[in-house]
Amino acid sequence: MTTLRPFDVDDMFKFNNVNLDINTETYGFQFYLHYMINFPEYYQVAEHPNGQIMAYVMGKIEGRDTNWHGHVTALSVAADYRRLGLAAYMMEYLEKTSEARNAYFVDLFVRVSNTVAIELYKKLGYVVYRQILGYYTGERDEDAYDMRKSLSRDPEKKAMVPLSHPVHSRDVD
Repeated sequence: MTTLRPFDVDDMFKFNNVNLDINTETYGFQFYLHYMINFPEYYQVAEHPNGQIMAYVMGKIEGRDTNWHGHVTALSVAADYRRLGLAAYMMEYLEKTSEARNAYFVDLFVRVSNTVAIELYKKLGYVVYRQILGYYTGERDEDAYDMRKSLSRDPEKKAMVPLSHPVHSRDVD
């Protein structure tokens, strides 16, 4: 039986199998530690009974006024555990956590080429709010979609009304 539990410092030595995906950003130790300390309720792992990490989600709560929202910083599922519903389950967890913190919406950034993830997020009720030019840099320079899903505090779904034009990454806060 899969266990969803808070991320633990020891997990940093066990989650390489999840980060092997080309679409998963890998960060430095301090970045992961920052999320674990500051947003522990948003940092969860799915663990197999054998102790292997199957997936993880890390996020945070940020913004102000009607821009107060949950943000998915990373969601990744190890190749051996895909198509089991783990991503949807972890997104639901993050949405409920954001709902409990009175967020208006949840957002995430995804590579425009990551069609599998984009389709999953659409099935979960997310829409492309805007395209962010030059968001991903490095070996694979690429634009991102900012996808959003309104929560109960935004019954008119104002946070999901798409922008009519792309924005540059330097203009994203």
